[in-house]
Amino acid sequence: MLGIGAIIGTGIFVLTAEAAQKAGPGMMVSFVIAAIVCALAALAYAELASMVPVSGSAYTYTYAVLGEMLAWTVGWALILEYAVAAGAVAVGWSGYVNGLLNAANVGLPEFLQAGPLNGGGFNLLAFSISLLVTMLLVFGTSKSAWVNSILVVIKISALIAFVVVAVPAADSGNFTPFTPTGWGSPMGGIGILGAAASIFFAYVGFDAVSTAAEETKNPNRNIPIGLIGSLAVCTVFYLLVGYGAVGAAGAQPLMDASGVAMEPGSAAFVAACKGSEALVCSEEPLAHVLRSLNQGWLGWAVGMAASLALPSVILMMIFGQTRIFS
Repeated sequence: MLGIGAIIGTGIFVLTAEAAQKAGPGMMVSFVIAAIVCALAALAYAELASMVPVSGSAYTYTYAVLGEMLAWTVGWALILEYAVAAGAVAVGWSGYVNGLLNAANVGLPEFLQAGPLNGGGFNLLAFSISLLVTMLLVFGTSKSAWVNSILVVIKISALIAFVVVAVPAADSGNFTPFTPTGWGSPMGGIGILGAAASIFFAYVGFDAVSTAAEETKNPNRNIPIGLIGSLAVCTVFYLLVGYGAVGAAGAQPLMDASGVAMEPGSAAFVAACKGSEALVCSEEPLAHVLRSLNQGWLGWAVGMAASLALPSVILMMIFGQTRIFS
């Protein structure tokens, strides 16, 4: 539950649209590439977690093998990872909630819906959920784990509902051309490898399982199971959701006048998306797909589930960070 709670989040609920803009239907391959890279890291984590079953994750493992200086560097890298991930998920969560509030005509002022770099002034909802999750963690690990388990069940239920509706509605024509932007570069940008670099963020969090080693019964056995098992479950869901989204709604990227795919988030892309109903332009792609299938009520339900469940990722990121600090 900790692993799935940490992994399934903004990556699948929000980044699906960005991956589609970078790779089109080829984002299915991007999910597999990112999963393989994460699996190699997860195997190493599993082996080390069974040998050194204490909190601290990669910091502890590095300290035990390579010494204090390199461990210090790894520890701060982990703190940065969890901080950035928690912040990104909080912003993604606020996007879903603001979408629901705006649809109900009770939205916040635009100044409070986004940060300065996204055309607003202060992201009130992102700030509030981060503060609320931190307060929950103050009450202790057992209560936090109980809340996380409930949120994970909500997320899994929402994804299952999406798969049941979207996969049977998939149209093979929506997968052509399969690689409209080619392979691209693994350093990011447009293409299958560029999308894989973005999708890697969707898997960030599996390593948070190892930070809970001291609170785990029989960590030598259960930590590896949690690491590998959560990664496997999430990969299956990601592929099914990706197939359903592409097949049901289409995922061809927006091109500029020269026939080159626009960079997600660029000024040209934002301008092209104004008034567009394309999947790549949606801030809530799964709900968007369901609405395109005339399942508006289910789209609303999935959006509500994402709003309720995405805080579990923030919970796990901040939980892991406290373990690194300690």
